[in-house]
Amino acid sequence: MAAAGPDHLFNLRNNFYIGAFQSAINSSDIRNLSEEDAVERDCIVHRSYIALGSYQLVINEIDDSAPTPLQAVKLLALYLSSPSHKESTISSLKELLADAAIGSNAVLRLIAGIIFMHEEDYNEALKHTNAGGTMELHALNVQLFIKMHRSDYAERQLRVMQQIDEDHTLTQLAMTWLNLAVGGSKLQEAYLIFQDFSEKYPMTSLILNGKAVCCMQMGNFDEAETLLLEALNKDAKDPETLANLVVCSLHLGKSSSRYLSQLKLSHPDHMLIKRSSSAEESFERAVQTVAGY
Repeated sequence: MAAAGPDHLFNLRNNFYIGAFQSAINSSDIRNLSEEDAVERDCIVHRSYIALGSYQLVINEIDDSAPTPLQAVKLLALYLSSPSHKESTISSLKELLADAAIGSNAVLRLIAGIIFMHEEDYNEALKHTNAGGTMELHALNVQLFIKMHRSDYAERQLRVMQQIDEDHTLTQLAMTWLNLAVGGSKLQEAYLIFQDFSEKYPMTSLILNGKAVCCMQMGNFDEAETLLLEALNKDAKDPETLANLVVCSLHLGKSSSRYLSQLKLSHPDHMLIKRSSSAEESFERAVQTVAGY
């Protein structure tokens, strides 16, 4: 069996996974890619722009002649760009999924899973993601099962990922999500994975929030606050940073009203805004470090 060639997209993918979205965009000028790799590169770049909130740029750049994976990414941009687009976007998504020629495309199924996860329709999401096929689909399954409070199924998915590549960034991230969901002695393991990330990779909001959530669950709110303020310096509008700061401030006996106001202004649909009727409920909802992009 011939050895696989070099993975030209490894660094690009990794930057995206750890939340270094601008770095992913900046390092995307990669020469001599196959057609398939070029489409994957374009998908990651456009998803990075989506993660940075540049929905309109993605909508404008992807035209109707683009390959299926890019059409799917455009639907994600449309879906997130405005509440008024949600219904028509889901209708377009279902049309693509029903097309026998393209319905099984891995990126299309991934985007379907992400959109239905945002809709909190986890069973519908799993219809499209459960078959797996890529590390991202397996990782999304882990997230979905955790949201459904089925850590047993999440653990099975994680085992599949570990068999494929134990050291893969997504396998490590999925392990932190599961450890945070299970809690107890597993929290320290999750913290150490984020610590390892922070030593190996550029420090991102995702990594800082991950460490901070571990600290909060272990009761170390002072350290969590330091990490979250560092994350806020990197991105003053990041919804997970603001949500976690609200929770952290409440536990430290500090005012959280400014962070809550910022979150309301920039992300009025955030779960914490919708359901923040008490500190306990806030804690339950805010301890989610990974948004789907």
